[in-house]
Amino acid sequence: MSDSTTSVSPSSDYASISSGDQSLQRSRRSGDGNRAIVRESRHWHDVFWSAIFMIHMVCLGFVLVVLGLNRFRISDRLNIDRYTQGFLENHKGLTEDYWPLYAVAGGIGVFISWVWSLLLGSYANEMMKVSVHILTTYLAVVSVLCFWCRQFFWGGAFAVGALLQFLYVISVIDRLPFTMLVLRKALKLVWGLPKVIMVAHAFTVVMLLWMSLWSFGAAGVVASSMGDEGRWWLLVVLSVSLFWTGAVLCNTVHVIVSGMVFHVLFHCGQEESASLPPSSLIDSLRYAVTTSFGSICYGSLFTAAIRTLRWEIRGFRSKICGNECLLCCVDFLFHLVETLVRFFNKYAYVQIAVYGKGFNKSARDAWELFQSTGVEALVAYDCSGAVLLMGTIFGGLITGSCIGIWAWIKYSDRVIMVASTAMLMGMVLVGLGMVVVESAVTSIYICFAEDPLLIQRWDADFFTEMSEVLHRRLQHRSSRSREVLTTA
Repeated sequence: MSDSTTSVSPSSDYASISSGDQSLQRSRRSGDGNRAIVRESRHWHDVFWSAIFMIHMVCLGFVLVVLGLNRFRISDRLNIDRYTQGFLENHKGLTEDYWPLYAVAGGIGVFISWVWSLLLGSYANEMMKVSVHILTTYLAVVSVLCFWCRQFFWGGAFAVGALLQFLYVISVIDRLPFTMLVLRKALKLVWGLPKVIMVAHAFTVVMLLWMSLWSFGAAGVVASSMGDEGRWWLLVVLSVSLFWTGAVLCNTVHVIVSGMVFHVLFHCGQEESASLPPSSLIDSLRYAVTTSFGSICYGSLFTAAIRTLRWEIRGFRSKICGNECLLCCVDFLFHLVETLVRFFNKYAYVQIAVYGKGFNKSARDAWELFQSTGVEALVAYDCSGAVLLMGTIFGGLITGSCIGIWAWIKYSDRVIMVASTAMLMGMVLVGLGMVVVESAVTSIYICFAEDPLLIQRWDADFFTEMSEVLHRRLQHRSSRSREVLTTA
């Protein structure tokens, strides 16, 4: 990315960006005259990771059945307690004591996901503001309740979470208007694709079916006669597995939606009868669950954690001025995370959907595209992913709070154990609803970097706004670079 870019008019400087790469990509996109996505025979990528994921699902499914059945109706039905003599307690519960709590957690999670999606479509600005501002308050309230219940570790954890959330919002408050604009446009795209929303709901049902088995095993763990340490370790392992499974399903939806959004933007302005090929959705779904599934499994392991860390570091880095020692440490972390982002970023899923590449190549190509066109400055300025994550966490907290209150009434010694796992279930289910919007956002940025005319043809006012913001961000970076050189 060159600083000289900042001297060019924002409304005209993108038609020729990266023309060599774009001409190659366009020729691939238009190979059959009517399709935006590459249709030639695709190669399977990252097959090892899809195999690992499927083996993990089969093995874990067996373990969950055993853990649940061992305490179902009869205590120690499978005589497993003899292997845990060192961890035994006097308390012995049954799987059916806790399974209904998890069933209700699943229901609440789905309800919040669907209601949140509907409200986003009708009251986008208000819901996004709620996501940003109410989470800090809610985390603080939950922290106080945990301290009141003498759960000091969890009280401290939620207090730290509330503080980090508050600091992050303060650090990005000036970016929120542009973020809201991008999210509104993404919602406009998504609501114009009702079949895609139906696919997302279908994946939510699939996740619920898996959660019914997962919660059966988790309820058996909570009801077991092992000590707290043993139960917590098992629940942590089960939670990591659920997180990966949820991320895989979310990113599968991400790939499907990205393919469809790319279709819409590519065919925008054509005759209605020729705009979207009838097989577009089927093709996107087929690619996502076959040739590209290994790449999705691989990326799902790391992408979420890396981008969350990147958001936090970017937010703090932008507000550090006087403390050079602290700035040096933060810069080191920032450059380390930026290196990881080059290989693990959510924009890879658009490249996977459109071109059928492997995950690492998709991530590198997407990041190099952003850097070569200057669009990386716009991507870094946008906080839409963080805003949607806030809504996901808030939905999980509501789910965990509702189940925690019920557990506190019935089984006061298992409150945190049940509530924390119910919160994770809620986050996964709400995240499946949010990923549809996030996929549209990532597709918009990829299209803007590859061929800005796609965005201009779809929404000229939005194109002008994006161009102006990008121009200002490039000027800002250029001025900061000059300041650093002058100071040095």
